[in-house]
Amino acid sequence: MKKNIIAMNATIMIGLGSILAAPSAYAESISDLEQKKASIQEKRSGVEADISTTSEKINKLQNKQLSAEEQIAAIEAEIAASTKKIDAKNAEITQTKEDIEGLKAEIKVLQDRIAKRNDVLKERALSFQESGGDLNYVEVLFGSSSFSDLIDRVGAVAAIAEADREILKQHELDKKELEEKRKSVEKKLASLEVAKAELLQIQKQQKQQKQQKAALVKKLKKQTKKEEDSKMGLEEEKANLAAQEKAIKSAINLEKNRLAELEAARKKAAAEAKQRAAQEAAAQAAQAAQAKKQQSSSNSNSSSSHSSSSATSSSQAPASVSSAPAVSSGTFTRPSSGYVSSTMGERWNKKHAGVDIAAGGTVPVVAAADGIVSRSYLSSSYGNVVFVTHNINGQTWTTVYAHLSSRQASNGAVVAKGQQIGIMGNTGHSFGQHLHFELHKGEWNYAKSNAVNPLNYIPN
Repeated sequence: MKKNIIAMNATIMIGLGSILAAPSAYAESISDLEQKKASIQEKRSGVEADISTTSEKINKLQNKQLSAEEQIAAIEAEIAASTKKIDAKNAEITQTKEDIEGLKAEIKVLQDRIAKRNDVLKERALSFQESGGDLNYVEVLFGSSSFSDLIDRVGAVAAIAEADREILKQHELDKKELEEKRKSVEKKLASLEVAKAELLQIQKQQKQQKQQKAALVKKLKKQTKKEEDSKMGLEEEKANLAAQEKAIKSAINLEKNRLAELEAARKKAAAEAKQRAAQEAAAQAAQAAQAKKQQSSSNSNSSSSHSSSSATSSSQAPASVSSAPAVSSGTFTRPSSGYVSSTMGERWNKKHAGVDIAAGGTVPVVAAADGIVSRSYLSSSYGNVVFVTHNINGQTWTTVYAHLSSRQASNGAVVAKGQQIGIMGNTGHSFGQHLHFELHKGEWNYAKSNAVNPLNYIPN
């Protein structure tokens, strides 16, 4: 195959560039590739360091998240305990209120008893006032029928006076008891309400702490997701850098082999030329010797015959697929037929790093320039995707062909400009059949910072 490539004057590139000139040009190309390989190795090392750093961040975030979740569990236990205490206080408050209701009934009885005693005392006081006090005793004395009756009457008066004193005394005791009970239950109820309020305040603080921890967990999860996405992107960038490094190594080896074959071909051509010169010289010497031997011979007529031949050749290029684009003469050719359905720029609040070319039916996708397939795989976002690395006039370019229905170029394959590498499709994160085409001036990276607008480089 490499002989055919040489014969075709580098129509298909070996390596990442094609320079069929003097050997010094080849050496310069290999030197450039070696530098690019070293640069990719350095970038790969940096990406691996970033992956390690990101992994450490993820571990720290996950540990913080676990700690916060454990704290939430502890707070929930405290909330459950405070809820039980609040329930107990509510039960005590309910019981105390029931006691208050019972006390109200007792108070009503006492109030009625006191009211009756007040009425009795009022009547006696009024009677005493109207009869002048001591007159009652005189009436008792003179109203008696006998001495024994007198004694009985005096005892009755004394008993009545003593009963009045007992009524007054009991009256005071009942009032005092009523006041003490009232103060006691009111104090108890107030104390219970204060305790309940304190528990409610504690529980409110606990719930606030839980909300704060929950917000922290949510934030940590978001940060963890961001770092995991970043790590995933770095892993993909690492894989692509490794694939590019492998492609450049392959290109260097192929370029060296090609140089060796070219040098061998030149030596062989020089040896063949030298051999032909020697044979011609020997033939001329033999002819001269033969002429000397034939000096006596007469002149002979000589005739020369002319032969003319005309050949007409017609070649007809194999018919290409009708939907395949014609290969242009510029640096890059159009990768597929169809219309541009989406240009490069912001789309759906995200960076659209390439252009979309849409068409119906079976649409071939071709390499935009000569190069080496640095990666061909099935991506969750790109779907079936082919990355091709190119080296054009010392500049590295990377083209990306995404959402293919099928791939016809494997890792490390050498592809020529216009060579079919797949079929337009709708795989990965795609909505409808189209080719997502990216052009990067340099290596592909996760941030796609090297992406340029393909419409500025390919024919419209």
